[in-house]
Amino acid sequence: MLNVFQDLLDETVAISQQVLDNHKPQLQIEEIGTLTYLGGGIARAVGLPSVQVEELVKFPGNCYGMAYNLDQDEVGIILLDSSEDLKAGCEVLRTGRVLDAPVGEELLGRVIDATGRPLDNQGPIATAKRLPVEREAPGIMQRAPVTVPLQTGIKVIDALIPIGRGQRELILGDRATGKTAIALDTIINQKDKGVICVYCAIGQRSSAVAKLIAELRKRGAMDYCIVVVAGGEAPPGLQYITPYAATTMAEYFMQQGKDVLIVYDDLIQHARAYRELSLLLRRPPGREAFPGDIFYIHSRLLERATHLRPEFGGGSLTALPIVETEAQNISAYIPTNLVSITDGQIYLTPKLFHKGILPAVDVGKSVSRVGGKTQLPAYRAVSGDLRLSYSQFEELEAFSRFGSRLDEATQKSLERGQRIREVLQQNQYQPIPVSEQIAVLLAVTNGIFDAVPLDKIRLGERALCETVSEKLPDICQKIAVGEKLSESDRHILLNIAAEITSNKMIY
Repeated sequence: MLNVFQDLLDETVAISQQVLDNHKPQLQIEEIGTLTYLGGGIARAVGLPSVQVEELVKFPGNCYGMAYNLDQDEVGIILLDSSEDLKAGCEVLRTGRVLDAPVGEELLGRVIDATGRPLDNQGPIATAKRLPVEREAPGIMQRAPVTVPLQTGIKVIDALIPIGRGQRELILGDRATGKTAIALDTIINQKDKGVICVYCAIGQRSSAVAKLIAELRKRGAMDYCIVVVAGGEAPPGLQYITPYAATTMAEYFMQQGKDVLIVYDDLIQHARAYRELSLLLRRPPGREAFPGDIFYIHSRLLERATHLRPEFGGGSLTALPIVETEAQNISAYIPTNLVSITDGQIYLTPKLFHKGILPAVDVGKSVSRVGGKTQLPAYRAVSGDLRLSYSQFEELEAFSRFGSRLDEATQKSLERGQRIREVLQQNQYQPIPVSEQIAVLLAVTNGIFDAVPLDKIRLGERALCETVSEKLPDICQKIAVGEKLSESDRHILLNIAAEITSNKMIY
């Protein structure tokens, strides 16, 4: 009898304990620190012994920061919001999560900041997933060769400085030489090509970014584009994390097997924001007061651009970083770093820009170390002769200034070079299909335009493009799908070009 009673008692105690455990309030231990210093976009706090690097911390008023310096007695924090309402002595709360950014299809067509807050007055963005802003770049075994071209629609680039999907091609030049214009035209040319575009504005004027967004909307490019903005008035911490957040958003699509293009405009502003934060956080300065890891912050960003193998998604991320030079000094500290990280560069010179030769691409100082292997076969029939003729022309043009008497062969090379330069000019927002580019470049390299007056070259080019697209759809299709240009196709294109240039009515 006693045993039965004891069993009932034990069972009652166990049930009671289970009920108490289920109704016991769950205690959450929060680590709360105190703000000791505030200024210049950074803060310092004490009382956060377990905080981790790049952990998100919260201030009063829904203001956030990122723990960056873990010193012995205090924590250096990069502010991601305005600090007007903060003051020394206020609380700092750990969130327990690293800085992350929203990802997903819902971001397409929107203008946001690095944390996912909308900037376009189109309501909140509800995404189901967030990923860390700082992510490890794909390993060597995850990468596949770059094999597919990324067409920009710009003749001088597609023919002479081709870009492949998964490549990193630097765009550099002095202020106001057309760097952003090349990136914008490239984004516009991706319409109906299955490429998702991410434009990342770092430290740019709000008016310039608004104008660019208006152009994207006007050209129907926002449907496949995400614009991530950290304006010049934004805290330096937000400017610093913005390119990493934009890359995280782009990587989501890459891992889904899609091709993505990302533009960083521009990384000199990013480097300056990081320098400002580093000096305020008392990190040792190096050359030009930049911290010693300035190369690393850009290399770990651009290394995330690649072409993945099929078993890892098979997508690609093509990066077009932009950097501004001063007085055409390509060998400055940050431009040199970026040239060594990327797979080639497109250099824009103010000398050509001031002459009205647009886009102002200096072919001699521009190079693509990867894209040539991805270039469509039809380009290879013209690009070699084109580069040789143009290089000879530039040398002869410089030499001819010292003498008035030129032999007939030299004069002929100069005249053809002038026509090549005229053909390579192109208005903004007017990307040209591949087949029309091939027809025009083939004609000019074979001397078909030699008899056309220089000021009438544009008219002849336009007439040739219209004729090729209307009368030769089969050849256009062959070029677009990557077939080689046969001798018969070549003769047909040259005959049509000769027929058009001989027709005085078009002038």
